[in-house]
Amino acid sequence: MKDHVDFWANGFGMRVRIALRELGVAFDYVEEDLRMGERSDLVRRMNPVHRSVPIFIHRGRPVCGSLNILDYIDEVWSAPGETRRLLPGDPAGRADARFWADFIDHKVFATQTRFLKSKGGEKHVAKEELVEQLKRLEEVLGDKEHFSGDEFGFLDMVLIPFSSMFRGYEQHGGFDLEVECPKLMRWVKRCKERESVRAVLPDETKMYELHKEWYGIE
Repeated sequence: MKDHVDFWANGFGMRVRIALRELGVAFDYVEEDLRMGERSDLVRRMNPVHRSVPIFIHRGRPVCGSLNILDYIDEVWSAPGETRRLLPGDPAGRADARFWADFIDHKVFATQTRFLKSKGGEKHVAKEELVEQLKRLEEVLGDKEHFSGDEFGFLDMVLIPFSSMFRGYEQHGGFDLEVECPKLMRWVKRCKERESVRAVLPDETKMYELHKEWYGIE
């Protein structure tokens, strides 16, 4: 039994759904509406510390936190010796991927929130920081097809859900990511050609409208 507890617009949970589809792991999806003020009994029982999603429940035991869940999926369903792994095979590559995943979660996500919620000069500063952070990730990507090289892998899965807000960034900040980060945007298009990504990423307009509602954006 494998249950994935999540909200359709939760970028952190999208990572897990993409990873499960990439490895062909069947699972049941359980929707947790984050617009509701109170978390469900299932979430309170399975993640009593943070009461947040995503939660991956395997054989009755919960695994919490999107990066932690990706690690777990890689350990359980990528067989030893198999070339298809989510994380790079060498320790340095894994450390590097985890470093940039942490950058995305603690820098990019925090800046996105400031950018959407702030006003005036603070919003302009946050916009500049967000674009610079995306450019930094573009430098990490370089001329590779994917962050780990030719294979779609861990860091691709970590970042691609953020692309569902890229159009919202542009509308909100009045800039063009095709101009600012052309290699990164070509990477987005390549990722969206994958069935696992197409099946999970939500409509960009709906995502921005939801965030406008969340953050009180007029």
